[in-house]
Amino acid sequence: MGTGIGAGVGAGAFWGLVFLAPKLAPGFTPLQLSAGRYLAYGIVAAVLVARAWPRLAGILGRAEWRGLAWLSLVGNIVYYLFLAQAVQAGGVVMTSIVIGLLPLAVTLAGTREHGALPLRRLAPSLLLGGAGLACISWDSLRPGEGGSALGLACAIGALVSWTIYAVANRRWLARLDGVSGQEWSALMGVMTGAQALLLALPAFPPDGAVHTGSEWLQFLVVVTAVGIFCSVVGNALWNHASRALPMALMGQMIVFESVFASLYGFVWEARWPRPLEAAALALLLAGVASCAAAHRD
Repeated sequence: MGTGIGAGVGAGAFWGLVFLAPKLAPGFTPLQLSAGRYLAYGIVAAVLVARAWPRLAGILGRAEWRGLAWLSLVGNIVYYLFLAQAVQAGGVVMTSIVIGLLPLAVTLAGTREHGALPLRRLAPSLLLGGAGLACISWDSLRPGEGGSALGLACAIGALVSWTIYAVANRRWLARLDGVSGQEWSALMGVMTGAQALLLALPAFPPDGAVHTGSEWLQFLVVVTAVGIFCSVVGNALWNHASRALPMALMGQMIVFESVFASLYGFVWEARWPRPLEAAALALLLAGVASCAAAHRD
């Protein structure tokens, strides 16, 4: 459980960087950011899985490839399209608030699994997490702090798509035989890269917006870094956590994405957290600790 929790925290630390990417390349559309990120992810993943490819090709059947295609689309392409649009339209704070609901959504989904803890045992962690989200929401909805309706709708879309991915991916990992979490992540990267190729033409039309050489270089650096650190490394850590932890506890690990995204946002804005923001982070972390304690008892 210790290594699983550590992997979950590490995944959240890398995934939190995703929220900064649209701010680091503001002149590019969410479709361009998504296509660029996952093309980079696909190239790196193909290199990583090349040696194991003959063995994996013999293990995986049509059902597994269909599962990879579905998970890649829902958990990567669609999720990041929604998230990037939400950050650009509504800001990092509003987006991280909505994405912060992921621990509650996945933990509740985990209570339906065989052998899961009853909801009453998880109630303290869910209440602490809900209180933390209430603090962030109250602070962010002050006059002048709210996001746009488009940003809110896209953030909710990202929340729904990644909840579906987290539950379905966990179930796939539980029934795979002979495929490690790292190999499954790399295969998903190859599939996502292939899907990103289909996005390239509409994302970069010949008559699209004109960018300078320095803007293109910044874009390439951002999407490559996000592709490697957030997709390759972050997803591999998450798959390890998915196999090592019960789903209800795994759901709580997602809170670290919002925690780190908030910390990165404070650094980006060069300010300290406001009292309600600090209280929210403390409550969210207390909720994770409470859930871990419930699983140890």
